[in-house]
Amino acid sequence: MSNRIQQGSLNIDSTLYQLVNEQVIPGTGINADDFWQSFASILKDLAPKNRALLIKRDDLQHQIDAWHQERAGHAIDAAEYKQFLQEIGYLVPEGDDFHVTTASVEPEIATQAGPQLVVPIMNARFALNAANARWGSLYDALYGTDVISESDGAEKGGSFNPVRGAKVVAYAREFLDEAAPLNGVSHKDVTKYSISNVSIGNTLTATLENGEEVTLIDSSQFIGYQGDASAPSCILLKHNNLHIEIQIDPTAPIGSVDAAGIKDVLVEAALTTIMDCEDSVAAVDGEDKALAYRNWLGLMKGDLQESLEKNGKTIVRSLNPDRHYTSVSGGEISLKGRSMLFIRNVGHLMTNPAIIDAQGNEVPEGIMDGMITSLIAMHDLKGNSQYQNSTANSINIVKPKMHGPEEVAFTNELFGRIEDALGLERYTIKVGIMDEERRTSVNLKECIRAAKDRVVFINTGFLDRTGDEIHTSMEAGPFAPKAQLKSMTWIGAYEDQNVDLGLACGLQGKAQIGKGMWPEPDNMAKMMEAKISHPQAGANTAWVPSPTAATLHALHYHKVSVPSRQKELRERVRANVDDILTIPLLGNQKLTAKDIQSELDNNTQGILGYVVRWIDQGVGCSKVPDINNVGLMEDRATLRISSQHIANWLRHGICDESQVMETMKRMAAVVDEQNAGDPNYKNMAPDFETSIAFSAACQLVFEGCAQPNGYTEPVLHAMRLKLKATQH
Repeated sequence: MSNRIQQGSLNIDSTLYQLVNEQVIPGTGINADDFWQSFASILKDLAPKNRALLIKRDDLQHQIDAWHQERAGHAIDAAEYKQFLQEIGYLVPEGDDFHVTTASVEPEIATQAGPQLVVPIMNARFALNAANARWGSLYDALYGTDVISESDGAEKGGSFNPVRGAKVVAYAREFLDEAAPLNGVSHKDVTKYSISNVSIGNTLTATLENGEEVTLIDSSQFIGYQGDASAPSCILLKHNNLHIEIQIDPTAPIGSVDAAGIKDVLVEAALTTIMDCEDSVAAVDGEDKALAYRNWLGLMKGDLQESLEKNGKTIVRSLNPDRHYTSVSGGEISLKGRSMLFIRNVGHLMTNPAIIDAQGNEVPEGIMDGMITSLIAMHDLKGNSQYQNSTANSINIVKPKMHGPEEVAFTNELFGRIEDALGLERYTIKVGIMDEERRTSVNLKECIRAAKDRVVFINTGFLDRTGDEIHTSMEAGPFAPKAQLKSMTWIGAYEDQNVDLGLACGLQGKAQIGKGMWPEPDNMAKMMEAKISHPQAGANTAWVPSPTAATLHALHYHKVSVPSRQKELRERVRANVDDILTIPLLGNQKLTAKDIQSELDNNTQGILGYVVRWIDQGVGCSKVPDINNVGLMEDRATLRISSQHIANWLRHGICDESQVMETMKRMAAVVDEQNAGDPNYKNMAPDFETSIAFSAACQLVFEGCAQPNGYTEPVLHAMRLKLKATQH
């Protein structure tokens, strides 16, 4: 285990202390002793407030539980229920209309609409891949996924398949025809692209096989190029404020068989990425936190690298440089080569043994994250990197799992204190509010108001939001099966209200309104059908599970103009909070024994498949095969909904403990089999008594009603620390 260092009133893990003092602080202009002293001062003032907010959560929950218990067996009277929530302060009065006043916002947030990645900060390779996913090869994304079917001789196969290649090229040309149409012809008919100097400036000329020359319908879409004007190597187009590159090289393998010499079409894809310290990581102590912060430091200083072996060669990954072009109006265009990075801090609930305060308490991890990730981001603000992350001189922090306006106000206060400690101007630190807790949803307008000077992001997410829905109303009765929850009254109203209130509070042009994750990274054809609903819903960003998915989802933002859609949606009747308060219970629906067992099988398999990697291998986010062997992106939010759902059914007698335990043991063997190819994997079955992972999964379910807000972190952290103790 790491040694500890005493710095003033703080007792700090030595790995973390050395990282901060020796690698983070030099170059920031901050004095190390002053940093730790101001940190201690913030903890002294704000840690007690943090604890008080958590006590209030529990107090409200006890009152809600008691209210439902008193009415057990009776239908819920919606008006009485709403009045009760107002009386206890769970539902706060809605104030006057207002507009957010956030200033100095990144263009990727304010004026561009496109995909967003979320990646675990502890994995340097994932972090670099995501940061570099600002630009994606459309040819690669199409060729390697099921968006192009394998029928009619278009199989992927081992070597290049020209039949499949032709389908890819045709798809990409159709995309160009939609996004940047030519006068009267298709991009498929072009044999040469060149740039003509005419009196009104440079014009893109497309030559056809018969020698005819045509131009773009909207000539302003052509903004730059690389190479020689008569034979450019790259053409830069713009549509819906997103960039497209047509890459031309008649000597390249693909370009040599293309009529116009096009070797690829690149699209601007992941405009923003959330580097995650929270849901997708398994950081439980100073050693883990130091790794997370070290990777964030590498991104902010621009020197993060990761070596990997591929086909017997060592490849070094690093951050992509910016992209440069000759502008059509003369001079040069420089575009960012990397995604604009947010950092997601931990919420208010967890503490971490990395730092112990003067009273001997573990410090709130969210306060520690805020202080240290902001300190690290000063390297970007001070220009200590060859690559700029924030062009608006801001630090963009996503803050998850806040319950209601008081907790958002607390984050606002914390960020103000951090700004003062680091000598930053007020509102340098921006906040992303995740609308994923019920008390935030039903008070969203007041939550936004509490951070109106620094909010740059709100979003929705089915998994965490449903987990909290179940936990809050645990005593109201049994919930409907998980699949049905997605189509019930509350969820549609919740998704709509997030957009309605975001627009009403003036977020358009100042902040992202985001939608949730596509969970199936291998099913891109399905994603292309379904996920266009996100820009259509008025969201200017949505989460995707991979750089490839970002490239493909980017096409949706060419099909839908989000600003136009937002303008239309501002006119609709706002979603009703009464609908959001409608608890999605099973009601009079009768479930068969087969229905119940199927739901239990599905939920327990998902829980075990995720928990075993979290506990045993410290992997916080991964593609886990579900019960039908479909790979799903899993993080703690998935775990929360599944464990809360089973806990709810146990509580109301839909199933019993022996049935759940039998299912757990049977599914543990299934999960073991699914992981048979992993040399680092430790089986849970049949020796269940000694498997810490199996024990953790059981705790999450059987003690689910008692977990604070249904969160999985307390159990996971304790069990991961227990396992780590056996390894030292």
